[in-house]
Amino acid sequence: MSYQGCNVVVTGADGFIGSHLTEALAAAGANVTALAQYNAFGLNGWLDEAPEAVLSAIAVRRGDIRDSGFMNGLLEGQDIVFHLAALIAIPHSYDAPQSYVDVNVTGTLNVLEAAKRHGIGKVIQTSTSEVYGTALRKPIDEDHPLQGQSPYSASKIAADMMAEAYVRSFSLPVVTLRPFNTFGPRQSERAVLSTMIRQALDPECTEIRLGDLSPTRDFNYVGNTVDAFLAVGGSESLDHGQPYNAGTGIEVSIGEMVEKVQAATGTNKPVVQDEARLRPAASEVRALVADYSRLGSACGWTPAVDLDEGVARTVDWWRGRIESGQFRRSADYLT
Repeated sequence: MSYQGCNVVVTGADGFIGSHLTEALAAAGANVTALAQYNAFGLNGWLDEAPEAVLSAIAVRRGDIRDSGFMNGLLEGQDIVFHLAALIAIPHSYDAPQSYVDVNVTGTLNVLEAAKRHGIGKVIQTSTSEVYGTALRKPIDEDHPLQGQSPYSASKIAADMMAEAYVRSFSLPVVTLRPFNTFGPRQSERAVLSTMIRQALDPECTEIRLGDLSPTRDFNYVGNTVDAFLAVGGSESLDHGQPYNAGTGIEVSIGEMVEKVQAATGTNKPVVQDEARLRPAASEVRALVADYSRLGSACGWTPAVDLDEGVARTVDWWRGRIESGQFRRSADYLT
């Protein structure tokens, strides 16, 4: 399916993945309505740094997915909804779990209800590999048991189940995409790879402070994840109500990633374990690695940018931010 002339809403368009997806949809000729969370400063998150050609091609709306009336108005006349808006910081979910239910569960319910009311052609629900918890078998396919090992992951499991319920109950055309650990330019420093790179490059940081180095992850460059969203939104061969993994199938430990970052940045700063960065022992997801064959078979998606190239691109972006002073002054950003 071509996106040319298609009316598309992206919730969470002001965020890391959402801003990249918004740019890609605009480049594909879609009529994009980009939802940014309302704030009193008139800011649109990462959309404010998008090229002028993108900004002139999209309609930015400020609002909140927790407001059902607002969402009902936003989705009127739309063809596809890419639902990415969520609270995603795992550490903060230990302190404020109710807010994760309000945004991730109730907010998703509002999106689904508005989509049902207006007969939206397709809803793409954004899930996360965190719903699987520590891998019971590897690689992780979509039939792997779901395990709520943090309030964040529990809220995303609930949102996914709500999406499945709307397919079964109301025949709403919803497809769930489960990206594994996406990284790249614009990602928050609460993410492990971003904080590694920032500390490696920041001359004010004499060491790289991290949590547990032993867990493994499936790191996937943001351009690959955006391609997966575009493939899912444009495909007619995916099953509604079913989840689809988007990862690389390559398992890398946090310790191995530090070595890659040190090589890419040319630093040999010591790596120090910071107790404040450790998850509760039973909450730590020990291993994640994707089996993405279901998505590949359904629509031909495969990750195009490998890990080393993705790290190099992300280091280049961070180097530019630091050289221009466009970064948080403190390197202790955990949430």
